[in-house]
Amino acid sequence: MSGVLENRTIVVSGAGSGIGLGILKAVLAEGATAFGLFNSESSGDKVRSLGATAIRADVREPAQLSAAIQNARDVSGRLDGLVNNAGLTLTAPFLDAEIEMWDQLWRTNQRSILVGSQAAAKIMVADGRRGCLLNISSVHGTASDQSYEAYAGTKAAIVAMGRAMAWSLGPKGIRVNTLSPGLTMTETVTRVAEDPATAELFRSWHADGQTATVEEVAQTALFLLSDASAALTGTEIIADKGTLARLCNVGV
Repeated sequence: MSGVLENRTIVVSGAGSGIGLGILKAVLAEGATAFGLFNSESSGDKVRSLGATAIRADVREPAQLSAAIQNARDVSGRLDGLVNNAGLTLTAPFLDAEIEMWDQLWRTNQRSILVGSQAAAKIMVADGRRGCLLNISSVHGTASDQSYEAYAGTKAAIVAMGRAMAWSLGPKGIRVNTLSPGLTMTETVTRVAEDPATAELFRSWHADGQTATVEEVAQTALFLLSDASAALTGTEIIADKGTLARLCNVGV
């Protein structure tokens, strides 16, 4: 452990599984005081098993999310970073999609980032502390497919919101960046990839023939949370092992 986040407090939403759990583990390994937000008891157990403080909060509910972030600051005495990782993937054929599904995606993937970022930024400004916001998007924000209309829209919005936030919060000493993973070997993807044909298909989407691991994506997040990325704000980093580069070259 090099301790690049030593003496800093980092909050991670959606921390009970997948990329969120990986990021939580990474920031703990670098010396941070970490708080993981979760919305199911099994997820809370995973957060606690790493040694992080678990706070239950439904990110779709603004009051709960803001209170959870304030709770983390009150317990630790400071807030240095927020990772807006909580997200929901819902798809449906466009002509059959219902407003209820769109609203769920908007509340979870987009509005929660506005609410969480504002709550964290207000704390940092009030404390006179420089900080970092990291919003997790997806390659679907740039290149998507049928039935992903609403999901892709929320992910593209995350990138645009981050650019604007960077200019709103930059004068306050707060950096804002976006991390957009491609296909990543989360628990769900690992189960699907147990089928050899599916695993081979997944490998074919990546320049090095390997699907990104949660740990690899988490290390990119760690860079964006650390002082090593001090020159970056309003930036999107796409962690997809070349998937989008290949899509851009199709037909060339």
